[in-house]
Amino acid sequence: MRFSEARLKGVRLIELEPISDERGCFARTFCTLEFSEAGLATKYVQHSFSHTFQAGTVRGMHFQRAPHEEVKVIRCLAGAIYDVLIDLRPSSHTYMQWEAFELTERNGHQLYVPPGMAHGFQTLAPESSVGYMMTALHAPAAATGVRYNDPAFDIHWPLPLAAISERDRNWPDFESER
Repeated sequence: MRFSEARLKGVRLIELEPISDERGCFARTFCTLEFSEAGLATKYVQHSFSHTFQAGTVRGMHFQRAPHEEVKVIRCLAGAIYDVLIDLRPSSHTYMQWEAFELTERNGHQLYVPPGMAHGFQTLAPESSVGYMMTALHAPAAATGVRYNDPAFDIHWPLPLAAISERDRNWPDFESER
């Protein structure tokens, strides 16, 4: 695996190094030693999965409030997504900035997301599946989010909005929550 630093502090793009032959390919998606040597979390207590039917669907922007913040490792297992992170750490030099990554079944890239980031994605293809590893258990009372089109962030989504949950559509303005 190759770990590349992103613009947002602590975020890493993880590129797999598949071994291919006439049968197909094989690649490690997680290795305690390699993650540890890269200074990344190695204890994941929950693995989750989402499947989205329609291209243009937005899921997010989600995070958990302290003390239930979590590291996430995200990978697109089928289809393609435009994965967006917002830095919500007031002490960070990239506070309130966002960065996007294209994660696809084909490129196999993974995204390491440190605590303090809101996370969401838009599906770029129908029938897209996403896998997540997290370092903290889901805590419903700490689960929150920011709106996908909040003017405080001005995220540029690549496709017209096709679907979004009522909850994600109605998060309050970030500025009013601070």
